[in-house]
Amino acid sequence: MGILHIFDMDGTLLAGSTASLEIARHTGTTPRLLEMEARFAAGELDTQGFSAALPGLWADLTPQVVAAAYAAAPWLGGIAEVCADIRARGEHSLVITMAPDFFARHLLELGFDEVAASSFPPLPFTAPLDPGGVLTPADKVRIADSTRARLGLGREQCLAYGDSMSDAPLFRHLPHTVAVNADHHLADLAALDYRGDDLTEAYRLARTLLPTVTPTP
Repeated sequence: MGILHIFDMDGTLLAGSTASLEIARHTGTTPRLLEMEARFAAGELDTQGFSAALPGLWADLTPQVVAAAYAAAPWLGGIAEVCADIRARGEHSLVITMAPDFFARHLLELGFDEVAASSFPPLPFTAPLDPGGVLTPADKVRIADSTRARLGLGREQCLAYGDSMSDAPLFRHLPHTVAVNADHHLADLAALDYRGDDLTEAYRLARTLLPTVTPTP
């Protein structure tokens, strides 16, 4: 039976952190990023506005710095093993994140089949950001549905893993969901709740949902 595994990145695969925070640590821009995050939390910046400010914050950012930030980031254990098991079973893995694509696409190296992320100009930034390429929580549902339709799968053949309210639209849309180190707002929406630092355990827990799967359009 085909199964689509849909993973969030920031706060889920990337434990207790975000791509932006990890890049900020490597570029000495953490205080300025935290100011932006405070404005975002206060509603002064929306998702597109926050993303549009990043090129100005990291005007000299290079792929080498991004790769170093990615390598040093606090990832959950067992990610490559989970990807390998999914692929060995003939299933499909997809990461959907609102984080920049220049960071998230490194996850392909671990064995994910697809990564969908906010689209940024090539580094170093030499072109303006297209706000239309910045993903929102609603886009997670759109991308998940587009992918499963392409694979010929029903909603019951999807497993979603997430940690925050940006995952809430997808968790409300799909019946099989696992909250990973989430606060109670998302955990209350999830079918299952995992706490820990090993993705293999969250994945094992998620697979317990599969015996009840009955494909529907």
